[in-house]
Amino acid sequence: MKKYIAEFIGTAVLVVLGCGTAMLVGCDAAAGGGYVLTALAFGLVIVGMAYCIGNISGCHINPAVSLGMLMTSRMEKKEFVRYVVAQFLGGFVGALILCIIFRLGKVPDMTGGFGSNGLAGVNGNPGSGIIVEIVLTFIFVITVLGVTDKKMADHGSFAGIVIGATLTLVHILGIGLTGTSVNPARSFGPALIAAFSGNLAPLACVWVFIIGPVVGAALAAIVYDMLTSEL
Repeated sequence: MKKYIAEFIGTAVLVVLGCGTAMLVGCDAAAGGGYVLTALAFGLVIVGMAYCIGNISGCHINPAVSLGMLMTSRMEKKEFVRYVVAQFLGGFVGALILCIIFRLGKVPDMTGGFGSNGLAGVNGNPGSGIIVEIVLTFIFVITVLGVTDKKMADHGSFAGIVIGATLTLVHILGIGLTGTSVNPARSFGPALIAAFSGNLAPLACVWVFIIGPVVGAALAAIVYDMLTSEL
């Protein structure tokens, strides 16, 4: 049970600090400052949580990462399902916390949707959005698989830094395109809260940010297994 609580907390923290930063400073690539701050916020959360709950649950806090672990035989199916449930609940509660903070404080939401993902950067094209998310998730998950593979080398002392830096990098490219999901739980929670608040647009396209990361994670697992099968 402790592992699932850790995943719930970690995912909630990711949404509060990552999406919350986006809501506060905006994600305008032309302006630059808010764009970089948001990318750093998501990456730094991973660094912090990796050294906080990594020894408890592995600090997946992302269904795509858990899928990669499942497909590389590092998790059992029942455990995977429980991780995903905890992560989605954490994403929802994190977005709910943001709603309470911003609504009570009457703080403007610079994203218009609680930091939810969208397709404005790809001109509303869901196909382009899915491709972006597949590529970014592939890069992120294959990095996670590599740096946490104890059969290859023990990177435990700095794995969190590598994973956090990689998440920052994929955000630097992806924010201007899709807002960067690479994490279905991170996308679904804010989209659901946005819908409850009257903005249905994020929820209407949230399927893109579920399918893209799932496919990207699956490809990462398949490729990683292929590359390391004889090592």
